[in-house]
Amino acid sequence: MFKNDAFRALDRQECLRLLAKVPVGRVVYTRQALPAVLPVNFSLDADTSVVLRTSPDSDLVRAIDGVVVGFEGDEFDAATRSGWSVVVTGRATVVTDPAEHERLSQEGPVSWMPVRDAVFVRIESELVTGRELRGTRSVW
Repeated sequence: MFKNDAFRALDRQECLRLLAKVPVGRVVYTRQALPAVLPVNFSLDADTSVVLRTSPDSDLVRAIDGVVVGFEGDEFDAATRSGWSVVVTGRATVVTDPAEHERLSQEGPVSWMPVRDAVFVRIESELVTGRELRGTRSVW
């Protein structure tokens, strides 16, 4: 069997450390029985869950509240053919606790889109996986 030294699996702590460094990720969910992917800005909360700030009447909130979703963040350098990718899988829920909402209003992500009466969506980090691609030379 061919061993590929260019890929390395990342442990949970390393995945979360890397994910905290990037401002944008992608929510992967189901919309009308089809796969959907939406880029969003986010932050990691102290409990390692992914937190989004969005509009309460957004299609995203209606589609993901209470269901299991994926969330992916990455960073790549095409010139060196290196980078990493992290996937968080877990249940998404709208934050309804007033004290938690107030805390996230101060400490949580700031939406890049203008949002009035924002809601926060928390994606629990139930499963966290990642891998790193180390630069390789072209064989062509």
